[in-house]
Amino acid sequence: MTVLLLNRGRISAKELADRFEVSTKTIYRDMDTLSQSGIPIFAHQGTAGGFEIMEQYTISRQHLSLGEISSLIAAVKGIGTALDDTAYAKLHEKVKSLLHKSDKQQAASSEESLVFDLNPWGQGPAARLKVNLFKQAIEETRCMQLSYINMNGSETERIIEPYALILKGNVWYVQAYCMLREQFRVFRLSRVLKHDLLEERFVRRDAPSLERYAWDTEWSKNAETVVTLLFRPQVRYRVGDAFRPEQVSVLEDGSVRVEGKQMVDEFFYGMLLSFGNQVKVEQPAYVAEQVIQRAKNIIARYEN
Repeated sequence: MTVLLLNRGRISAKELADRFEVSTKTIYRDMDTLSQSGIPIFAHQGTAGGFEIMEQYTISRQHLSLGEISSLIAAVKGIGTALDDTAYAKLHEKVKSLLHKSDKQQAASSEESLVFDLNPWGQGPAARLKVNLFKQAIEETRCMQLSYINMNGSETERIIEPYALILKGNVWYVQAYCMLREQFRVFRLSRVLKHDLLEERFVRRDAPSLERYAWDTEWSKNAETVVTLLFRPQVRYRVGDAFRPEQVSVLEDGSVRVEGKQMVDEFFYGMLLSFGNQVKVEQPAYVAEQVIQRAKNIIARYEN
């Protein structure tokens, strides 16, 4: 309850009662208990009334368990794997300082059991340098010039105003205002072929919220299509990485059937071809024909 008040500011007794599934009478009693324990809680009357904690008050070390501090240490350490920033190294040390001397050995074991590494395997230092440059541009509100290749293979030159870095899975994106399209776009950093930090600065616009950021079907020109795929048992481990669990079913012979809506685009065909002869397209027929044609085109490259 204390953490909720610190994060949310003023909250009515009814909202607290609904949140913790108790009566408002219990909430008033709990507030008296917190006040007596030394937490500066103020009650405000009226329609806009409620409870809030003095602005200067911060949560102290004793409110965090050893497990919670260990998780914070692991998370901050993980950020440092993707961003070459001394600020996060200092933050890592500050969070570690919350531990009592007697807890440090146990915390070290807990830290090893939960590891966040945001730098994907196979990525060299160039990937981290690119992320850091975009981070610098965001912090300094400086424009960037990009050479960007989209999912259809078209390369364009753009000037962007970068607003936020987004890490989805192990892929970095940047939310930016695109001067070419005159609207906010999301760019995948791995598709940025060239990038230059410009001296030109920009005034921040009202950017779309990143709350619960989700895939927008308008980002792709291809409509979703119901596709049925049959995979051999040998690649079952990979199927779980590529498709949603509710689309996957395991047959009696160990083979795997995937059935559901897919965005049938260049990425989809490339992903299917990466399975080689371990997958067969059952439906629709035009998708199967496309896979056959692309396989023939690959063979033709080696016949000349």
